[in-house]
Amino acid sequence: MKIAVASQNQINITSHTGRCKNFWIYEVNSKEILSKELLQLPKEESFLNTVPHIPQALNNIQALIAGGIGCGLRHRLEEHGIDSIVTSETEPDLAVITYLENFLVNKLSQIYNRKHRHNSESDRASASFADRSQDLHGHAYHLPTIDLGRTV
Repeated sequence: MKIAVASQNQINITSHTGRCKNFWIYEVNSKEILSKELLQLPKEESFLNTVPHIPQALNNIQALIAGGIGCGLRHRLEEHGIDSIVTSETEPDLAVITYLENFLVNKLSQIYNRKHRHNSESDRASASFADRSQDLHGHAYHLPTIDLGRTV
């Protein structure tokens, strides 16, 4: 199995995966890391610049670990059968080991499970993009709401 970890500075896990050009590629079995190599993509092959595809060099991975993954990229990864994991862990090796042990907390799963538990079907359907962006990236901002039904 191959796991990619977004690491722009080659030391820590990157939170902006779309712009990331450096990925640690781990070859693993169910219990341990077998090998690790650095993949350096040219700017034009980043996720941001290959929409709606996946960078060719990352086509053979089964999982992507990052500090943040936007909704569009998450959907692209799903379409290619790639598991997307958003973690608060900053150390790539530790994140992979913890993933193999099934203890790496996927913030994406927490977000969607919480929304499904606490919101009704209609609430989920009408959830605002600002709420999803805030959850997926951990940003503490809110976009203004415009009420088109009121006259001023």
